[in-house]
Amino acid sequence: MPLYLHRRSLYFIIALVIGYTTCSAQPIFRIWEKPIRFDAERKQLSLDYMRDRHSIIQDSAYIKPRMIVLHWTAIPTLEQSFDAFNPVHLPGARASISSASTLNVSSQFLIDRDGTIFRQMPDTAFARHVIGLNYCAIGVENIGSGKNPLTSKQLKANIALVRYLKQKYPEIDYVIGHYEYTSFVGTELWREVDDNYRTIKTDPGVGFMKRFRKKTKDLGLKKIPGA
Repeated sequence: MPLYLHRRSLYFIIALVIGYTTCSAQPIFRIWEKPIRFDAERKQLSLDYMRDRHSIIQDSAYIKPRMIVLHWTAIPTLEQSFDAFNPVHLPGARASISSASTLNVSSQFLIDRDGTIFRQMPDTAFARHVIGLNYCAIGVENIGSGKNPLTSKQLKANIALVRYLKQKYPEIDYVIGHYEYTSFVGTELWREVDDNYRTIKTDPGVGFMKRFRKKTKDLGLKKIPGA
């Protein structure tokens, strides 16, 4: 068995090969399944969050994606990041956002420094990762931080993943950096009931988003409000 696959098999991850079609080729990339807990308790907390924070009442903890939000974890390793997202409840260290809900933060996807893509939750499962927009946003977390900027391999992986998701969910109109989320306040997509509930974000970096947008102009994504 190749060394790369042997290393990943230690994490008990199943590879899912996914292709998407362009006019000239069929690029192939892999999404490795590495699920966090999405049990009955997390689903109920998700439904409660949608009701209490977004004024949305529904029977299942799933979303209709209209956007993708790119993040960095500010946690140095893949396994530490996974361990942070896996619990259902917020840890005590996140007291600043616990008043909104005890539901832990999470994202549907997690991308390692080498560009390996992991799916932590079903594409359209509800995940708490962006104020005001969780109900319509797929989250992509990247291992990195301001002191440890995202890599060129992560950029390529984000581009491939977004292209795949855009084809799968044509209703996706926006791909934004987490730091841009407040641009949607006052728009028809914004659904946060508390006008005082905001956090200041810098991820995944302005430079990263500029490079990402330069490489994805052909997708016809909408510009963020006010841009």
